[in-house]
Amino acid sequence: MKLKGSYLAAAAATAVVVAFPAFLGAYPLAVARSIMTYMALAISWDMLLRSGQISFGIAGLFGLGSYASALAVLRGGMDPFTSILFASAFAAVMSMLLGLAILRLRAMYFSITTLALMEIFKIVIHNLHDFSGGPEGVVLPEPIFGGSAPALFWLCMAGLFMTIGVSWYFEKSKMHLALTAIRNDETSARSSGVDIFKYLLIAFVITSTLQGMMGAIQVQSYGFTTPDTAFDANFTLLPLAMALLGGIHSTIGPMAGAVLLGVASEWLKLKIPYGHLIVYGFIIILVILFMPQGLVGLARKTIRNGRTGVRHE
Repeated sequence: MKLKGSYLAAAAATAVVVAFPAFLGAYPLAVARSIMTYMALAISWDMLLRSGQISFGIAGLFGLGSYASALAVLRGGMDPFTSILFASAFAAVMSMLLGLAILRLRAMYFSITTLALMEIFKIVIHNLHDFSGGPEGVVLPEPIFGGSAPALFWLCMAGLFMTIGVSWYFEKSKMHLALTAIRNDETSARSSGVDIFKYLLIAFVITSTLQGMMGAIQVQSYGFTTPDTAFDANFTLLPLAMALLGGIHSTIGPMAGAVLLGVASEWLKLKIPYGHLIVYGFIIILVILFMPQGLVGLARKTIRNGRTGVRHE
């Protein structure tokens, strides 16, 4: 009964969100798209984190997907929707090639490498003036679906739902057991027959593909991009802070963190446009120090303690 109630609640919430364009204007829908984009990035980042690998390259794959989609339209003559699929495939291929080289690294060495790759992608795009537009970026003929706010909202939602679906599959399949075993103890996992490199590569490619897809959706929704906007540090720091705030190693945690921090970020950008990244940094530090399991973990602990207290009485 409890599981059935959860499915009904999820279905009701989905129906409400899908209906947002019927009673929200263009600006609220744009804010909702931004939150959904960050939510998808937070979930995809957490999916790789379940293996113990911490990536700081979210913005790099996001920006790569943005430019792959935009240039596929401008240089390859693709239609916008096909370019999103192309950008996702391009991010998958690039991440597979990179994964073969960097997934032997662990801990801070892997994290620093992904951060460096993000900057490398940005510098390369920045300097390909004739092909990528250089620092000025590129402008598409028009946003996808003619810039229709409801259609753009539903497109972004489709990308988010795909990400949630993949994350849920990760939680329910043997991927969950393999990634958890790798995170807890690689030696024990290897001795139990887990192919560590294979599962890490699968997780890295899938999460990178989702990040590239969201980048492509972003550029097609706005109709332009530049190296500074496509590879913005926001696309790394904010999803990371959202996942940590909500609770890592789950799907619901990053979703909860994205809603809370996504709304707060819009307010922070208006109040302190050049200092909001500092606030994200403080949130990450405070959560790690005082609430390592995030809000979802804290809620579960409170409920568990409450039940224990009731039984004790």
